[in-house]
Amino acid sequence: MKMIKGKTFRRTLVLSLVMFNIGCDQVTKSIVRKHVDYNESIKIISDNFTLTKVENSGAFLSSGDSLPVPVKFVFLSLLPLFVLCFGIYYVLNKTELDKLLIVGASFVIGGGIGNLYDRLLYGSVTDFLHIDLGIFQTGVFNIADVSIMIGMLLILMHLYFKKANPELA
Repeated sequence: MKMIKGKTFRRTLVLSLVMFNIGCDQVTKSIVRKHVDYNESIKIISDNFTLTKVENSGAFLSSGDSLPVPVKFVFLSLLPLFVLCFGIYYVLNKTELDKLLIVGASFVIGGGIGNLYDRLLYGSVTDFLHIDLGIFQTGVFNIADVSIMIGMLLILMHLYFKKANPELA
């Protein structure tokens, strides 16, 4: 009975984290779509942190934007859909995964679903955050991208700790 409770709790945690990341992403994108004009620049913290609404029909930093539509659909929609489905299946069903890996994968999956939802529904992904700290500057990104980056950081931390301390993994 304890195994069932543990498995149910873990699955609930994973689905909650995925839905939380999707929700944060979609709520922020909805607000930006309604209240920010295209290419408008709203200063949040001086020139260092701004809101700038753009539509990205490619992937990371608009890569793949110029691909033919059928190729773009396969690589930016169909393939990610399969990878995300496999990822959620894997995280929900592999019982021996470390907590840090589960949380990291849940963030990556949630962010991936948030961006994929936009791509399938709107044909592009709404990006709106920009950071400029002089020597460090980002492209325009969104909350789904933040979720993916946090998730990847957690996965990398898991791999580092697993390698540094194999008996803890």
